[in-house]
Amino acid sequence: MQIVKKISKMQSLVKDIKSQGKTIGFVPTMGFLHEGHLSLIKTIKSKCDILIVSIFVNPTQFGPEEDFNNYPRDFNRDEGLCQVTGVDIIFYPSQNEIYEPPYLTFVEVDKLTKTMCGISRPGHFRGVTTIVCKLFNIVRPNIAIFGQKDYQQALVIKQMVKDLHFNIEILTEPIVREADGLAMSSRNRYLSREERKDALVLFQSLQMAEQMAREHKYAVEQIKNEMVKKIEEIPTAKIDYIAIVDPESLDPLEKIQSHTLIALAVYVGKTRLIDNILVENLAME
Repeated sequence: MQIVKKISKMQSLVKDIKSQGKTIGFVPTMGFLHEGHLSLIKTIKSKCDILIVSIFVNPTQFGPEEDFNNYPRDFNRDEGLCQVTGVDIIFYPSQNEIYEPPYLTFVEVDKLTKTMCGISRPGHFRGVTTIVCKLFNIVRPNIAIFGQKDYQQALVIKQMVKDLHFNIEILTEPIVREADGLAMSSRNRYLSREERKDALVLFQSLQMAEQMAREHKYAVEQIKNEMVKKIEEIPTAKIDYIAIVDPESLDPLEKIQSHTLIALAVYVGKTRLIDNILVENLAME
């Protein structure tokens, strides 16, 4: 396994790989890898000849009051996990390598970024699409994979790939959860023991909402109201948003449809967590 820190070196390796007719699979990450990341690596490994993982905590997707400086980092641990899962190359650039001053260019997807996480995190998705676009240009993958936990992010990236004519297949992998249902996230480490228990309310409220949706008895607002009630029973929890939307356009739904995304963001203590359920194949009455 190689560790590459320079863009020029990464581009040279990619050119050599491509000249041999080999396909490249790519998993972009911010490091502090967990089972969710490893599931992405395992899924894509069988679909490519060379597997590249990037580790870069991207400053442009964090707001001024967010946790960029405190975001968990442990490269030695990440390196070991990549080694045992069969990663071929880790791309591990510095901030100055990626954003060489003066840096003036950004990539932005409209509409899909103006709702849900885009409301409470202005500029976040501009940072995401900019770094992913840059990484795609450097790594030139044939296939890349993203997790469903960041559903909105994956949808935004798919739109960018379509609009900018990247010849890249984008895959998504289902959410990986702890045994008790909590969606795996690098930010879970911020939670105290009590907050960790309280955080289960995210998935519990989503499960309740899915059951209500499948019963065809409840309007969208009723489902939202019940979710609010359940979450507000937890004193450490504060709702950022609850969204029941079309899974392709992210437009709010007035009534449940055969494919419906139910998503939420909730602060548990000071930690902002996101989760979602894609309710599919509902038999419509």
